[in-house]
Amino acid sequence: MRYAGELGLSATQKSLLVAMPVLVGSLGRIATGALTDRFGGRLMFTALTLISIGPVLLVALAGSMGSYTFLLISAFFLGIAGTTFAIGIPFVNGWYEASRRGFATGLFGAGMGGTALSAFFTPRFVRWFGYVPTHVIIAVALLATAAIIWFGMRNAPGWKSNTEPVAPKLAAALKLPVTWQMAFLYAVTFGGFVAFSTYLPTYLKDVYDFDLTGAGTRTAGFAIAAVIARPIGGVLSDRIGAPRVVAISLVGAAVLAIVIALQPAPELAAGSSFVAMAFALGLGTGGVFAWVARSAPAERVGSVTGIVGAAGGLGGYFPPIVMGLTYNAAAHSYTVGLVLLSVTAVAALVFTLALSRKTGDRDLVS
Repeated sequence: MRYAGELGLSATQKSLLVAMPVLVGSLGRIATGALTDRFGGRLMFTALTLISIGPVLLVALAGSMGSYTFLLISAFFLGIAGTTFAIGIPFVNGWYEASRRGFATGLFGAGMGGTALSAFFTPRFVRWFGYVPTHVIIAVALLATAAIIWFGMRNAPGWKSNTEPVAPKLAAALKLPVTWQMAFLYAVTFGGFVAFSTYLPTYLKDVYDFDLTGAGTRTAGFAIAAVIARPIGGVLSDRIGAPRVVAISLVGAAVLAIVIALQPAPELAAGSSFVAMAFALGLGTGGVFAWVARSAPAERVGSVTGIVGAAGGLGGYFPPIVMGLTYNAAAHSYTVGLVLLSVTAVAALVFTLALSRKTGDRDLVS
């Protein structure tokens, strides 16, 4: 991690810096999802993409100044970009019939492959072009993306604006059992992915002594595996049911967390373990939102998505902090944090099985 070396950050400071945009991106999804129900995906995607340009340039300025405090503030505003997930789920949901929504939401969710692209290209861009020019390139890419969205996208033909005030709309979504049920499961599955993808470069440096570029390349591989798995999870949910897919995901996460805690040797054993973990978590994220798409009322999908997405982001906010606090520097070990992940996955598995048995294949709205 570039800033850790230049600013001499502790494990806790590194964790907080990594987690800050995740926190904002998570909580911001609640409002973004509700606003998407009202204004539609086309307008919201364009607006959020343009707004994200400012924080990217702020990060460049903060990094050049070498100010940890300014970096934290910049990371806070950078999290705005993470709220766009709550736009995409209701947007694509409107274009597909119920039997295909697992595939649709899973394919959209594969956009988290941007994490892989960032992990792979950012260190190289910094080396090739310099620190500040890299952020300028990202800002220009965001501007181009906003233009493509505005001129190339349109809302689904059947989409209708939900003009209810945001607060009552969110209150109504919070009253739905499916909101809380899926929020918990997404906090574990997507939260696990976010935690690994954001903290993995630090983990690989601390445990396996990889440099920034090497750790970034391997993190990209982790993210790609999850990206591939997410639409597979959606498709499988359409065929065998989302509860089964989520259960398979959680079994894999629980077992693989223990395997990783044992620090398998690089490259093959360790690499295979991380890729398998990414695949397991990716299946789960696809399964959960296939569950949401089938169960949430059409007029509430944006609001429910925002809350569930926020829970997923929050699920990714706390693990990096826990990893930093429980890191054993003398042994170069994150065993405690990984065992806690395994225990959490087992608890979520029990919940999934109980929920599936209680509801069967019925709608979870009532």
